[in-house]
Amino acid sequence: MKALDELTFDNRFARLGDAFSTHVLPEPIAAPRLVVASPAAMALLDLDPAVAETPVFAELFGGHKLWAEAEPRAMVYSGHQFGSYNPQLGDGRGLLLGEVYNEAGEHWDLHLKGAGQTPYSRMGDGRAVLRSSIREFLASEALHALNIPTTRALCVIGSDTPVWREKQERAAMVLRLSPSHVRFGHFEYFYYTKRPEQQKALGEHVLAMHFPECLEQPEPYLAMFREIVERNAELIAKWQAYGFCHGVMNTDNMSILGITFDFGPFAFLDDFDANFICNHSDDQGRYSFSNQVPIGQWNLSALAQALTPFISVDALRETFGLYLPLYQAHYLDLMRRRLGLTTAEDDDQKLLERLLQLMQNSGVDYTLFFRRLGDESAELAVARLRDDFVDIKGFDAWGEQYVARVGREGPLDQEQRRVRMHAVNPLYILRNYLAQKAIDAAESGDYSQVRRLHAVLSNPFEEQAGMESYAERPPEWGKHLEISCSS
Repeated sequence: MKALDELTFDNRFARLGDAFSTHVLPEPIAAPRLVVASPAAMALLDLDPAVAETPVFAELFGGHKLWAEAEPRAMVYSGHQFGSYNPQLGDGRGLLLGEVYNEAGEHWDLHLKGAGQTPYSRMGDGRAVLRSSIREFLASEALHALNIPTTRALCVIGSDTPVWREKQERAAMVLRLSPSHVRFGHFEYFYYTKRPEQQKALGEHVLAMHFPECLEQPEPYLAMFREIVERNAELIAKWQAYGFCHGVMNTDNMSILGITFDFGPFAFLDDFDANFICNHSDDQGRYSFSNQVPIGQWNLSALAQALTPFISVDALRETFGLYLPLYQAHYLDLMRRRLGLTTAEDDDQKLLERLLQLMQNSGVDYTLFFRRLGDESAELAVARLRDDFVDIKGFDAWGEQYVARVGREGPLDQEQRRVRMHAVNPLYILRNYLAQKAIDAAESGDYSQVRRLHAVLSNPFEEQAGMESYAERPPEWGKHLEISCSS
């Protein structure tokens, strides 16, 4: 385990130069203090978890101190926001402090969110508030625990610095970790500003740093695009399988690595609703839960357009066409496992679609249904769950089909079934009302609820003694919280 002053920096993105980012120092927040830290994320940097409790930890990630080897940079990029192209975005409140490599040889970007104004802040103050910082921290670590690719979060640092949103709040900073912060919008920026040399330099950097195996292919850029398509198909299949709604799938919020990136008004489904919109600013429902699949495809087409200087249109179109079949294969595989099925039959898709329609019409809790389905034998589980459905006759018909389908899997000990299903069906997820209760306490100076919620979500598949309240259905008020992009 390392101390904070023993980190090794290798700032590869900064070396690309001023066309790609601008040198900016963090603006410190007043009276920085630790709200929560992730020991698992700290381990990625080989850091001793005990250092989180030291004053220098809060000073470093509250903008007061900086490593001599760090090179804080605000990255420039563009992107399509709600379908419209915005020619210049960039890190308006975040800074890439530098890149640290650990003893395993992995590189991790240290990205400080809420670090103050940059040349890309536009009219903003460059700050993040405690509320949004806690939400990003919890979501990053919760998705990782669900085996969904994501950026990681090292810590949240609170402060006394006032900031104004709809009301006065307190500023905070969250330290985000990722192997890369390059977005689809980076490629769009250099494509639309007609800077072929910089775009080529960016492409070579991304290939060498993040897709080195593609350099061995006859067409490295095409191989990279195929990998990006495959990763995004799998990522969005996992979002849909676990009921995660991102809320702002703009191309500047899409990671080149195919990981969950930039948490704003996200939500996990409580009652199943394919048309759920988690962002109250999304008037048209562009980023509704069911639209995430086609929007993922739309975003890949935007990236494909930006890659036309390197790849033929025909090759891009053919590779782009892999997205939906790959998504469907990953999604059906995940949902089979959530249903306790290990083999594949042609009618499995119809069985699943019928179940989701029944859940939609009855407001059934998405997470708890699948968890309870694995508690007992298929026959007993179906019998217990039927009362959750309005259309009991319809559910009984589905239940008969499901029990018969499970029977064709062959003999299976009930304990084996329970263990196998519970390993993919979480008991605990990051429900918006749980996050809100933790945030309310934190805004009053009590960080214990945030820390407890983080600990519970770090082990979502295992039942934890004394944590029953975290696995309950939300109260009615908790299902209708409005979350905006404001942070």
